[in-house]
Amino acid sequence: MRRGYLAASAFAVGAALIAAPLAGTATAANDPGAAKANSRWLATKLKPDGTLDNPSGGSLPDHGLMLDVLFAMHAAGEGARAEPIVKFLDDQGHATDYFTWDGLAPGAGYDKIVVGGAVAKTLVAAQVSGRNPRAFDGYDLVAETQGAIMRKGPDKGRISDYSKDPALADAVSNNANMFGQALGVIGLAAAGANDRLAIDKLLTQQCSEGYFRVLFAYIPTKETGDHVTPDGRKVSTCDEGKPLGLSPTDGDATGLALSALLAAKKAGAAGLDAPIAKTVSWLKANQTPGGGWGGGVGTEAPNTNSTGLIVQALADIGGADAAVDKGVRYLKSAQANAAADAGNKLAGELGAIAYDPASYEAARSSGIGGADTWIRASAQASLGLSQVGFYALAKGETLPPATDFPAPATQVHKPKAATPKPKKFVTPRASTGARVSTAAAITTPVDATPAARLGAYLANRLVGGDHVEVTEDGKTYVDYDATADVVLALRALDQQPDAVTRASQFLLKPESVQAYAHGAPYEQGEASYAEPLAKLVLVAEFAKSDAAGPLRADLVKLRGADGEFTDTGSFADADRTVERHAWAVLATAADPGPAVELLLSRQCADGTFPKHLDTAECGSGDLAATAAAVTALVARPHTDTAPPTRRSDAWTERRVSAFVSAVGALGVRPTGEGLVTGEGGETDVALSAAVAAARQTAGLDASGTARSLGKLVQADGGFAKTSGGETDFPTSSAAAQGIAGRSWLTAADSPLSPAIRLPLTTGTDTPVLAAAQADDQPAWVVWGLAGLALLLLLTAIALVFVLRRFTKKKGVTP
Repeated sequence: MRRGYLAASAFAVGAALIAAPLAGTATAANDPGAAKANSRWLATKLKPDGTLDNPSGGSLPDHGLMLDVLFAMHAAGEGARAEPIVKFLDDQGHATDYFTWDGLAPGAGYDKIVVGGAVAKTLVAAQVSGRNPRAFDGYDLVAETQGAIMRKGPDKGRISDYSKDPALADAVSNNANMFGQALGVIGLAAAGANDRLAIDKLLTQQCSEGYFRVLFAYIPTKETGDHVTPDGRKVSTCDEGKPLGLSPTDGDATGLALSALLAAKKAGAAGLDAPIAKTVSWLKANQTPGGGWGGGVGTEAPNTNSTGLIVQALADIGGADAAVDKGVRYLKSAQANAAADAGNKLAGELGAIAYDPASYEAARSSGIGGADTWIRASAQASLGLSQVGFYALAKGETLPPATDFPAPATQVHKPKAATPKPKKFVTPRASTGARVSTAAAITTPVDATPAARLGAYLANRLVGGDHVEVTEDGKTYVDYDATADVVLALRALDQQPDAVTRASQFLLKPESVQAYAHGAPYEQGEASYAEPLAKLVLVAEFAKSDAAGPLRADLVKLRGADGEFTDTGSFADADRTVERHAWAVLATAADPGPAVELLLSRQCADGTFPKHLDTAECGSGDLAATAAAVTALVARPHTDTAPPTRRSDAWTERRVSAFVSAVGALGVRPTGEGLVTGEGGETDVALSAAVAAARQTAGLDASGTARSLGKLVQADGGFAKTSGGETDFPTSSAAAQGIAGRSWLTAADSPLSPAIRLPLTTGTDTPVLAAAQADDQPAWVVWGLAGLALLLLLTAIALVFVLRRFTKKKGVTP
């Protein structure tokens, strides 16, 4: 990071370049996980439109640093995170604000003034992003970069700042430096247009020791010719500038120049072996014992910025493994990580890289003081962790992402042999126990409430602070379904709002929606899945996102005339569960159509609902399905009006009767502590929470379940599947509503609210339902009250029979 050079011109090109995590690297020394964490931290610093504030002030963002972020994210295989940046520059037409002066005074003709280094950097960015570099923001950036190379005069071969309009020529001072020169060589090499003038000019800036200086410098000369200015000066070589103090060593310029020479060589340029070898020798000789390298004037001490650029270049050429290994260790010694920073001031900044290890150590107790410094440091440093060469980036030959898109939800149709095996999306309770990656270290006081402890546990399971990952058969996947469940769980708990915001934004990204709800990249044609769409609708409505409307429209397209939602695509979910149908009913609560009637038609004789929607008749059903059905039946679009205790005009008698009997059935199974036990007599945490949430939504008290589950929280804030077992993430996620003592449907900002509240005042109460209103009533009390009610009814009937017989004997009409 060199603030002095950046301040020299409002248009100077920054040296910082950032990278992100990757998998399957070519060098054993790299660290994909560390680079990935850094990329995600950097992504949190971008504004929604992809910009970063310019620390120097002004109305324009820091375009150069934004491009550094873009480079790194693509190097990490996470180019989607950089999409807002390229959209801002290309689609919205702001690239010219960077490589011309038009952004300073629009419409004044300053679009004719070109900033050479900036246009070269934009060329590389267009290539890295997979955009057309010959039509980026309306410009042919290959031609523009070639046009910035002076073909004659004192700056011959130099990628320069210049004016296309001669009338404005005197307004331009050529501040182009070696960063722009190197990036121009890289961009033209990747375009198959090596320019020997630019390559040779870059070589003149290498001193005999092997390093490169950063600034072109004029010196007095008695020479004559086109290369001499009218006042007798010329651009010096690096060696010519040394006696005048104009050629200080510069680690950043040397690392980037090495990358440029490698790119030119790979594109066919000859005669570069010797200067490349000299550069590598100098870099090896000047690595500090701690593994780092320094920059230039003002940044001579070892730092992560310079080290990241140099490690990236040395890894690209190969043969310097020892130096690369030491450099990576140095970089990681300045990076916030979960193992070392749980509970300190960096716990919420995992992946960030400080300017040097001392700054990192200081921040562990004081926190990040200047975000801009950390962003710039993280940018360049991350390149040393991912180790993807610039030429490879510009050619689109980046390493694959460390996390694959998972396949769509539950499926029956098997993919063809050539298709990657799809991953099954599962609900929290049905998970197979795949590893969930941790990302943050949020801590809570020992006396914190169970809800707060569980909230911290769930937020800590979000990789990079915004999604859940699982690893199966040695392969890592994004688990979008589990991520959605975490969002709704934290909503119910009313905990960790920042984590909720980040995870919601992650789920609503176009690429996430395509993967989760439409099966990308596994589906070969159009596909849509009802349950993922339903959950995304609810996540979007909680977040008050405009995405809710289009998502709901896609969901409604799947609803048939009979009310059933049918997936489309090769991996369509043919497992017709009541819970899946309930999600779709909730997401279309404003207009459920025949979906509610279909649900009502499947109720069992005892008031419960079956596990599967294709069960036509049943005597007794499934408790989890019943809880889901109760929640779906009672939901309405949110209103501040309290739910009535009388039947709504919109509710049929059939719906009221089904709802009341289903809630009554839920009140039978819990023990006196409000918990539900499984077949083995063990407490079923997930089922207890689901039942409690449904009952609370119906207007009944669920505090008994909340108190009882609160006693089962593990030391880490999560829950075990069985008593004495290890913490299980899916069980913990499912437990949230029980610990909260409420459903997410009744949580703050919920898009839904209950349409009715028990007990009703319309004569639909029963002794069983009345008894079921208290979670603390043991099952035998519930059944005892029911039996008592039945006994009283039989006694009354018998009494009437006796009286009738007695009165007949007396000749009295009853």
